[in-house]
This record gives sequence, structure tokens and C-alpha cells, in this order.
Amino acid sequence: MPDRVMTLYRPALPVDVVQTLSPLMRGRRDPTCWMHPVSRDVWRTSHALAGGATTVFRQARDGVRIVSWGEAAEIAVDEAPVLLGRDDDWSELRLEALPELADVRRRNEGLRLPKSGAVFEALSAAIIEQKITGLEAHRAWDILHRDYADPAPGPAGLVPRHLRLPLTPEQWRRIPSWDWHRAGVDHSRTGTVIRSATVASALERTASLPTGSEEPLRRLRSIVGVGVWTANETVQRSHGDPDAPSFSDYHIPNMVGWALAGCDVDDDGMRELLEPWRGHRERVVRLIKLAGNPRPKHGARMTVQDHRFH
Repeated sequence: MPDRVMTLYRPALPVDVVQTLSPLMRGRRDPTCWMHPVSRDVWRTSHALAGGATTVFRQARDGVRIVSWGEAAEIAVDEAPVLLGRDDDWSELRLEALPELADVRRRNEGLRLPKSGAVFEALSAAIIEQKITGLEAHRAWDILHRDYADPAPGPAGLVPRHLRLPLTPEQWRRIPSWDWHRAGVDHSRTGTVIRSATVASALERTASLPTGSEEPLRRLRSIVGVGVWTANETVQRSHGDPDAPSFSDYHIPNMVGWALAGCDVDDDGMRELLEPWRGHRERVVRLIKLAGNPRPKHGARMTVQDHRFH
């Protein structure tokens, strides 16, 4: 087995590595998916039955240069085109009624929805992020991986030192209660991660279902503590689902409301506004995010909560 596997991926359509993989990054110091702030190389770790892999993606004029190390390096390289949105087809998305978003799409033709195939990994991250700020969630994700995950494979001095392999279901289950508490993860989210870990193998099998299938969402929502927001956040990343926007989100309904109607809306209002683009609703939301939030910057903001002492 080679120590290093390399390839040049030449996609049929443009792909922007950072824009495409950014939904997989959990903060600026994510130990499992991280962008170098200068080179803009994206480093990602992953698991397969063969073991772990560390893979780096570099944007190039002639495609994407990919290098991977570890027992699962060949698998990671083979799966890289799908991860980079090779099968994400935007051709049926009609934006004539939204000229500003059509312009955003023209200026960002390399945007793709990623499909990691790592269902439990995406689910565990989404659970950690439930009902708290991104800063809190990223801190918890970092702490728990730093203390309990295996180091990322690859040559020392080249692979960023903070990288770790994603925690496996078994590793999540072995984290003691006081360390969940120390990381700021409350009892409810802890229980949901552990319940999800017990059915992780069944969840992973849904990765082979057709994109847009309702079955992955059904299985995810059958887990106590996993609602619509958590399930949708998961399949956006693990399945590349183009029609699973983050309903029940703290910010996104108003972002959609101001972009499409010029006012705040609730979840029902967001559903109504996105209905004409059913089948592509997550694509429309991604474009709205790229366009920037036109909502006036005033009013209450979500406050950081510390669950460690509750």
C-alpha cells in the first residue's frame, strides 16, 4: 500500500474547492476539515473500513490537485470527485425571477454542494450545534476531538498539527460525562449523540441512496433528539441534498425573507418563499448566503450560553 496517493481531478464543470467544501468546516480551527489561511488549501480527514486518511485539496488552473495519506488514502482519492460535487447538477435551477441571485450564480459557477458520504460524522456535528451559537459548538467540537480522536495520518511537519481523524461512534460513546460537561455540551445533546452512535452503521448505509431520497431524513428523524433542522443540516453535507434547507434555524428564515421578500419571516414564511424552487431550495439558500444578508443590522442577537456550569 503506498504511503501517499496523488491525483489531478479535472472536473467537467468548474469547481471552487473552498466554496464547495466550506460547509464541512466547523470553525477556523476545525480538527477534521480546515482551510489554510494563506494557501487556501483545504485539509480534510476521513474514515473508511480500511482505516483513516488525511487529504489535501489544492485549487489549480487545470483542476484540483489531491494528495492523501493513510490506510484509506486510495479510497479518499477515489471518492474525492463526489465529495467535490461532481454529481451536483444545477442545470435545472431556474433563476429568471431572481436576477440578483442569477448574477451571484454566474459569478460563482464553481459552487457545488458537497457529498461526503459520512452520515454519522455530519450528524454528530449538527447535534453539537443544536440551539447554541456557532462559537460554542466549534469550541466543543475542537475540545472533544483534541482529547479523544486519533491523530491525522501523514508526514509530521506537513500535515497540520491540530488535525485529527473524525471521532468514531465507539469513541463518542467512550467520552465520560464530565468531559462532555467540560466541553459545554449539555445532557440532552450528549444523549442524542450517543443514541445516534448506536445506529451509526445503519445511517451510513443511507449514503448509497439516490440524492434527494426521503429515506435518510426519515431514519435520522427517527432518533430521539434529531429534528428537522438537525436532519437537514446532516443530509446537506453527507448526501449533497439540494432540497434540504435549514428550517428552524435562528438566522436563515430572516435571511431568506429579506432576500426574497424584504422582511423578516418565520419558518412557514421561509417555506412559502422557497416553494417555487422545490428540488433546489438548499441551492437557493446557498446563493442567498453568498449574496450577503440585506437585513438591517439592528435588534437582538443570539447570546452565547455556557452550559458547563448548569
